[in-house]
Amino acid sequence: MNLQPILGNFALILFVAMVITGVIWCLDVFVLAKQRRAKADAALAEYDARHAKLTADGIKLDNGNRAALEASILRQPTWVEYSGSFFPVIALVFVLRSFLFEPFKIPSSSMVPTLLVGDLILVNKFDYGIRLPVINKKIIEVGNPQRGDVMVFKYPKDPSQDYIKRVIGVPGDKIHYENKRLTVNGQPVEYVPMDDYLDDERPVYHKQFLEKLTNAPHRILNMDGARTYNQSAVEEFPHHENCNYSYDEFTCIVPEGNYFMMGDNRDNSADSRYWGFVPDQNIVGKAVFVWMNFSNLKRIGGIH
Repeated sequence: MNLQPILGNFALILFVAMVITGVIWCLDVFVLAKQRRAKADAALAEYDARHAKLTADGIKLDNGNRAALEASILRQPTWVEYSGSFFPVIALVFVLRSFLFEPFKIPSSSMVPTLLVGDLILVNKFDYGIRLPVINKKIIEVGNPQRGDVMVFKYPKDPSQDYIKRVIGVPGDKIHYENKRLTVNGQPVEYVPMDDYLDDERPVYHKQFLEKLTNAPHRILNMDGARTYNQSAVEEFPHHENCNYSYDEFTCIVPEGNYFMMGDNRDNSADSRYWGFVPDQNIVGKAVFVWMNFSNLKRIGGIH
């Protein structure tokens, strides 16, 4: 699922805007404002001298013009005024989006029934470590993805795209998928049948199960008649040798520093089964909250 950032792909744009407005703000505070002050002082000194001479000659003047003169000289140019106003707002958005929470919009159905098309979600940017914005380099270790987490990451084949899937395997895990059932490190994952799920996009029911993966039970969907995976769609990817594919099953050992991802809509998801593992440097953050869906206000709440 290619996610749509709510603010667009703005990490670089926000950074550039913050730098430009910040430079202008600093230039005004440390240079331009002092120049305007010096110019105003000179003009006021001249005004006071002229005023004193005219007063001595018996001419009475309105001293209010002095304040107006000072205000007009000290007034910021429009381009400086707007930059100074925008800088703190842009800086705040940049910091919040880069280090705390980033909003995304769900555009497709690969994570149904957990996430629906149109869900507006918040992604926690610090649970998996503090990363430098734009280059996404981790600088402070905080934690690591756990099995069952819903994670946003840069698509390995095109890092300009953000994807969202569920973490199925962490480094060192042995993932086996056969007959649409998972086995992790030799332990079969428990599946509890649930009521069939009515597709939101067409009048079709799908099999629905509660998948009890580690400590993160969640719902998944299976389509009648669909195979465990489409072997012809499997691509070459880094560490492909860690996987063994056969007709209706596969086994993968997750390499160090990588994660195995799958969509909850199992038969309608392009994921690690096809394009491989997600390296740590591609991690964006943990999806934690649906804050709005304009088509269904009941969707607001935490992500499980």
